[in-house]
Amino acid sequence: MIETRGLRKSFRTGRRRKATTVEAVAGLDLAVAEGEIFGFLGPNGAGKTTTLRMLATLLPPDGGEAVVAGSDLRTAQAAVRRSIGYVAQGGGTWDDVTAREELVMQARMYGVGRAEAQERATAALDAFDLTAYADRHCRTYSGGQRRRVDIALGVVHRPKVLFLDEPTSGLDPQSRAHMWDEIRRLRAEGMTVFLTTHYLDEADALCDRIAIIDGGGIVAEGTPAELKREIAGEVVTVEVAEHAAKAAEVLAQQDCVRSAELRDEGGLRLAVDAGETAMPRIMRALADVGVELTTIELHRPTLDDVFLTRTGRSLRES
Repeated sequence: MIETRGLRKSFRTGRRRKATTVEAVAGLDLAVAEGEIFGFLGPNGAGKTTTLRMLATLLPPDGGEAVVAGSDLRTAQAAVRRSIGYVAQGGGTWDDVTAREELVMQARMYGVGRAEAQERATAALDAFDLTAYADRHCRTYSGGQRRRVDIALGVVHRPKVLFLDEPTSGLDPQSRAHMWDEIRRLRAEGMTVFLTTHYLDEADALCDRIAIIDGGGIVAEGTPAELKREIAGEVVTVEVAEHAAKAAEVLAQQDCVRSAELRDEGGLRLAVDAGETAMPRIMRALADVGVELTTIELHRPTLDDVFLTRTGRSLRES
């Protein structure tokens, strides 16, 4: 549904004599399948929003190629716009109109007849659980309600692709969870969703595939499970009553253990491929040499581990 090759965008910053060029997006190659939730995960300034704005025809690329919903980004911009919905990070609702009025107007702007526009607005209000507030001015809505209106505006014309820029930024946990449900529902109805986020849990829980972007380029791409398995493996931490050095030596020789690290506090950190099968073998190996085990814990990798491995710094810190 989306394919890019070598997509680039730079900006000039500063005054004339001291102006510098910042490469916001540096030769991006992407392929997004029909009907999937694809996520762009990265820190602020990584190039996420710039990429979305290019794919939505709001910014002209400096180079490269892109096809969105079967239309060329450079030569068929009108066709691209008819096929997509775009929800900006800042939102687009007006304080002094109602959600129903907003939705009818949006549908009409896409050429939908008046009667059908009314029907689509009613359906969208119901789908996004907004019917109870439909005829109140948007200034009376909570942040979560306004964000649901934003996304309803992005889909009322029934696009093939929906672009969401930080869809849950600033929302409370309950509103975020509700928004995740709405996005999953759109995917279940066949829509392709391309979203940006800097929330690790959001990318992990919501996206079918993700691309981790940093400094304008992709540093890792795949399903959350694939990325975590490929980059970080799994970690088992062990505490023993005594003889920690002996335990480390014994466990380092086990086939299921990639490496055994003796920690300052006397515990052990073991890198393993599959924690569920490794833990029983670790326990038996220690028992065979008479080392008393006090605690054992399995730690699954996170997407932050992937980002740390690929960039040398934590996404949380960024």
